[in-house]
Amino acid sequence: MRSRRTLIGSCLLTASLLLTACGSGGGESGPVTMTFQSLSDQPAAIEATNKIVEAWNQQHPDARVEVVPAGWDGVYDKLITQFNSGSAPDIVHYEAAGIVPFAKDGYLADLTPHLSEEKRADIPKGVLDSVTADGKVIGYPTELQSYVVFANRTLLQQAGVEIPTGPTMSWDQLRQIAKATTKDGTYGLGWGLSSPTAAFVALAPGFGGQYFQGTGEATTAQIGQGEMALPELVSQMAFQDKSILPVTLTQSGAKALAPFYAGQVAMTVQGSFQAANIAKDAPAGLDWIVLPPLAGPAGPAQAANPQTLSVNVDSEHVEQAAEFIEFFTSTENLVALNEADALIPPTTSARKALAEKLGSQNGWDAILATGEHLTSAPYLFVDKYAQWKDTVATPAYQRFLAQQTDAAGLAKELSDGWQNITR
Repeated sequence: MRSRRTLIGSCLLTASLLLTACGSGGGESGPVTMTFQSLSDQPAAIEATNKIVEAWNQQHPDARVEVVPAGWDGVYDKLITQFNSGSAPDIVHYEAAGIVPFAKDGYLADLTPHLSEEKRADIPKGVLDSVTADGKVIGYPTELQSYVVFANRTLLQQAGVEIPTGPTMSWDQLRQIAKATTKDGTYGLGWGLSSPTAAFVALAPGFGGQYFQGTGEATTAQIGQGEMALPELVSQMAFQDKSILPVTLTQSGAKALAPFYAGQVAMTVQGSFQAANIAKDAPAGLDWIVLPPLAGPAGPAQAANPQTLSVNVDSEHVEQAAEFIEFFTSTENLVALNEADALIPPTTSARKALAEKLGSQNGWDAILATGEHLTSAPYLFVDKYAQWKDTVATPAYQRFLAQQTDAAGLAKELSDGWQNITR
């Protein structure tokens, strides 16, 4: 990505370019219109987003917001083009892992002065850390996902399994339940791990894993017991216990739902958002539940990578855009948006309000409970993490899950691959 310094240098060539591509604006009188590039792609979430914007526009006729629908596919490259050409929207919808590079290159406004004390106190530290780079708040969190276990209650009961009901469930419990329900052509677990890095990195904090130490170019990879515990556990379940349906290890999470619907697996690990799809698509008669949050030796922590709203630093309306984001992330609005998207609100007040509204319906109580344990994710602030994830980690994990390398080989590939990328 071209740095903002280069962009500014080119803008100085002509006064017209300075005004159009590099103007930081402000001071414009009269009504203004701000563009909001929204990535929401689910009908209910699109409707919820539009309702929030309509409510803002009714209350703020002099600072209107125009939704520009977009999609998640190719958004990173699209934003690179938009920022470099000076055509980026005023309000940028993305995720924490994606916005950090843009913030470091100077494309995003520092929202620290605009974040109300009430909102700051309402966002758990681990979530706020995920949108804070170099001491600056670079985006407001809006939605979160976690990994949860969906289970076929009937199959667990038929196997004589005591269904966990406590505040958390250990990975050892998951393993034992999977072993107990693996019989008569049924497997205990299905887990779509065709792209396993995201899940392994997100769940590593429960085992004390961080993967990286330091930030920026001063980062070192840390591949030790905490990072290797979950991949090794999955391998043991798949090849020693034979309690994981083998084909699911090469499938996406969505594809791994099919054997769950068919009763071929008793449980499946999925992103929490799949609750909405299961409620809609599961066959009649499937008695499904969400089990308590998974906890490792270090507890039930999972790394937070929230969806975010940021402000283009070159917007002529930074202050109004920040005010809109404060409005967008009110408790009421976050409840509506996250219910529509089947995701977890990033504020304590919205999570509690949604829990009171929905109770245990479609496993919401267990899903929202995972939101209490979301923690900061060191990888968010690592230069070249995306490159390491795509070119090193994912193929290495795939080889490991195909038994083409052992645990020691996997750890070496992950560590050596990072060194090769950063040397």
